[in-house]
Amino acid sequence: MSKSSHFFGQPVYCQVIKLLDKAEILEISRKNSGERYIKRFDAWTHLVTMLYAVIMRHDSLREISVSLLAEARKLSHLGISTMPTRSTLSDANARRPEKIFESIYGQLYGRYRQELISDSRGRLTEKWMKRLQIIDSTTISLFSNLLFKGVGRNPKTGKKKGGIKVHTVIHANEGVPSDVRFTSAATNDSFMLKPANFSDGDVLAMDRAYIDYAKLEMLTQRGVTYVTKMKKSLSFVLWEDFMWQNPQGLMEYRIRHVTFHKSMKDGGLIAHHARIISYVDPKKHRVIDLLTNDMDSAPDEIVDIYRQRWEIELLFKQIKQNFPLRYFYGESRNAIKIQIWVTLIANLLLMVMQSRLNRRWSFSGLATMVRLTLMYYIDFYSLMNQPDKDWQQLLSDATNAPPS
Repeated sequence: MSKSSHFFGQPVYCQVIKLLDKAEILEISRKNSGERYIKRFDAWTHLVTMLYAVIMRHDSLREISVSLLAEARKLSHLGISTMPTRSTLSDANARRPEKIFESIYGQLYGRYRQELISDSRGRLTEKWMKRLQIIDSTTISLFSNLLFKGVGRNPKTGKKKGGIKVHTVIHANEGVPSDVRFTSAATNDSFMLKPANFSDGDVLAMDRAYIDYAKLEMLTQRGVTYVTKMKKSLSFVLWEDFMWQNPQGLMEYRIRHVTFHKSMKDGGLIAHHARIISYVDPKKHRVIDLLTNDMDSAPDEIVDIYRQRWEIELLFKQIKQNFPLRYFYGESRNAIKIQIWVTLIANLLLMVMQSRLNRRWSFSGLATMVRLTLMYYIDFYSLMNQPDKDWQQLLSDATNAPPS
């Protein structure tokens, strides 16, 4: 049997980690004391091992070490000169500062963010799309309530699981986080809404959990436009109430100009002027109330901005479905955070490779193909652009073969 037409001199995993810069990673580790008292298991080996584990969706340290042992002859391609054992990897996850992996992710995001910009829905022509940022959080359940405080009622057993909340900001159409922070699941989402992080002209889409009158007023003063869902319990002073119909006459909106007041601890009073836009969602068959400080844009544009918030929900779904975040390789805060950072790095690298393909693949399909062929000597881009090439060649050879 002839060789595959996709044959390559290095495993697919080598093509993945070529997007990384070994020298920069080791420099980041040295600056953050990650190489102190280290003889062989440096930050590069640590990162490559953890990336291998999350891409392969391994569930334990034993599974990682045994899997690497089976691939021993291929590790030299990865720049790994020592076989990572369970104890070595466990110690590294507990001791090497998670700040190193945060810095690596930030460096990779800055390098590749332009490649990740997608216009699959033809929305980049919208004047607000390039300035749109989306903020939300997702909670990852943990095995214990000791490290990160859980949220919700205590179960009947009295044993309440903990949870780590991943607060995330993404730029629209990039599909990867631009800013990430970790807290316990019990932390209120408004923690992440920091007006100083946004500048004049930015557009912000968020859920109603981020409503804080003082912060919303600060955003307005900084020239930042926000769109969020209205809370039913909010009280306000109504100044104007009218109906608006788009030029096509297809949908009517109720528009209310209102003022919210909030008393401060120092005795002061904050007055925040905003607009409430109500419309009927045709899919959910219910009235949706949106709150915004944009007093001029057409209502359908405000609704369109809020609908873009769904991009961050798709990101959370993508990460949780394609990477192992139900099981953790360590029980310390540091180990848990390292695994999440490495998962974000893996997600970013695969999305960069996806953007370089001529053939369109779903992320789930691409992640599956990478996992199945990770240590195969195959040209990733050749295989993914023409996955049926070898099969078609086999059919052709069988058709043209002389009868026996």
